Amino acid sequence: MTEAAWLACTDPRPMLELVRGKASDRKLRLFGVACCRRIWQLLSDARCRQAVEVAERYADAQASQEELETASDAACAVWDADMKQSSTGREKTDEPDDSFRHTASLAAYNATVPVGWWGAAPAFVAPYETAREVVPDSQVEGAAQCELIRDIFGNPFRLVFVLASWLAWNNGTIFKLAQAIYDERAFDRLPILADALEDAGCDDAEILDHCRGPGPHVHGCWVLDLLLGKE
Repeated sequence: MTEAAWLACTDPRPMLELVRGKASDRKLRLFGVACCRRIWQLLSDARCRQAVEVAERYADAQASQEELETASDAACAVWDADMKQSSTGREKTDEPDDSFRHTASLAAYNATVPVGWWGAAPAFVAPYETAREVVPDSQVEGAAQCELIRDIFGNPFRLVFVLASWLAWNNGTIFKLAQAIYDERAFDRLPILADALEDAGCDDAEILDHCRGPGPHVHGCWVLDLLLGKE
């Protein structure tokens, strides 16, 4: 894959193949979480939504293995029940999204399992693959997932560095801003972060343009990870 292909790609599979083996499990899990958040309206059971939230916190070492396993078991129970209902045709409605809700719970469950298991057995399908199966237009969803990949993994064809002087500027303002944006999911403040970076001496177009771009931005955003020292 060339840089031009990476920037224009609308199929997440070749992009993930390029970063696989280089990307951390954290990054891959956060991508799976972001895909689940895109189908949030289909995760009608609170246990599925909680599983996604726990998986997200686990990726950042803010939830224990025990919490993750408990959330995983709960999401798996929802999936099992959904599959039984789907096979018998019970509780089916005429709503367009109804036929997708049964499989959506699988995406939430798969966000909680070890990343290395994704694709290792029929029960362990990567969350991004399941997310594409439960929407009316898989191509549109695939293109949206590619945008998430570019937000999380950046441009693998270009090396970007953070200077210590940026982080030291104005008593650590850059780090504090980045941490607050990450903690509060306040991605709308990224343009403010870009302004502060410029004041600190940053002239890297990759960083500044990403902060000022339309997004989407999610946990795992490569600029925030770079500034916060996350992998």
